[in-house]
Amino acid sequence: MFNQHVKNNHVILSHPQYSSQIELDWFSPDFWQQQQKIVGAKKGRATAWFFKHADLTAVLRHYWRGGLIGKLLSDQYLYWGLEHTRVYKEFSLMTQLIELGLNVPKPIAAKVSRHGFIYLGDIITEAVSGAKSVLDILIERALNDIEIKKIASTIALFHNKGVYHADLNINNILFDDSGNVFIIDFDRGEIKTPDKKWQQSNMSRLQRSFLKEQSRNSSFHWQENDWQSLNKHYHNGLT
Repeated sequence: MFNQHVKNNHVILSHPQYSSQIELDWFSPDFWQQQQKIVGAKKGRATAWFFKHADLTAVLRHYWRGGLIGKLLSDQYLYWGLEHTRVYKEFSLMTQLIELGLNVPKPIAAKVSRHGFIYLGDIITEAVSGAKSVLDILIERALNDIEIKKIASTIALFHNKGVYHADLNINNILFDDSGNVFIIDFDRGEIKTPDKKWQQSNMSRLQRSFLKEQSRNSSFHWQENDWQSLNKHYHNGLT
């Protein structure tokens, strides 16, 4: 479960543990920068800001559109009701995944800012301790057999629970500092009835991301037999 409250034209969703602390300022990178609490940033299609506040290390991410429409509307979405916003759907899904015992970052807070028929969104999640993405690792070194099996088993577990990830790629699969595998970024994700068709679609997308990054990076420690091993362990883990 999570809490929600309205402040002017904003709806704030929050984890019960943090509800009493959350303010609108939390969703502003400038606010954290002014307090010198920004501890890192990850740049991709959009920047994710890492900040540390008391005992919490968290990630702040703004919702941006991709593709051609993103060039026109950038971060604006049509508002058809709170529960239809991408913000609400992702925050709600991540709450469910935590309740299912799956390795995803704890959802801390999210904000939907409505302006007539348009809304903008932001989300804050707990940072994965010592996180390194599969991409980061492969640029440095090859994965060992245990790590490959852990990745495959984690994806199989998510799929067995019916968890569909809209953009499963090697940037969204992380190892924490204890060697556990986490999956992040559940925008447009959902829980479905387990089915081989969408499960295989997820795996095909993942395979394409390995090939894509292999072509981009001069140093990339990945071979076809690594994929065969991962795919085999994944299928062994399906129920």
